[in-house]
Amino acid sequence: MKLFVGTRNAGKQREARRLLKAAGIEAVFPDEAGILEAAAESNLELADSFAANARAKAEYFARRSGLPTVADDSGLEVFALGGAPGVRSKRFAAAAAEGLSGPALDQANNAELLRRLMGAPAARRRARFRCVLAYYPSLHAPPELIEGTCVGTIVEEPRGETGFGYDPLFLSDELGKTFAEAGPDEKDAVSHRGRAFRALAALLGATAQ
Repeated sequence: MKLFVGTRNAGKQREARRLLKAAGIEAVFPDEAGILEAAAESNLELADSFAANARAKAEYFARRSGLPTVADDSGLEVFALGGAPGVRSKRFAAAAAEGLSGPALDQANNAELLRRLMGAPAARRRARFRCVLAYYPSLHAPPELIEGTCVGTIVEEPRGETGFGYDPLFLSDELGKTFAEAGPDEKDAVSHRGRAFRALAALLGATAQ
């Protein structure tokens, strides 16, 4: 089956394509479907929860694509920071990151996180990644919400060359390395997004039977 994935983030696209392909599902992204970026997309992540943001994005892209659609909202939650950056993960560096995108934005956000945790012991650097998927089989059906999480510790300086976002700072409990030091298959096996997409694939498989 084909599934429209409502994201323009290149890192998320790579992961979603890998994870869905493993389940026999073909991922279709906005550019591939000829859906040009619109100003309205800048207002799709203004809610105070991952679930609300994921639903807003999924509904928007379902309307534009006319296909079964999934969208995610995900981020990093540092327990000692009260769950920050949380839903503001993409915009954590605020004014310092204005106009930035891609790796430059990631670097600004990582620098802000390290600044806030400067000198903190390991016990105060505990964190988790969370991903919430909203899946619309059609616009006339209520969305399915699926969550995936993974826990770890924020290291004191970036480690590794792969991944994106906060991956160079997130030391996975299960892998014993940062997500940026892990290979794609290693990360997919334990990551928040890997767990959420595998649960989605299981749901789609069950409903197709």
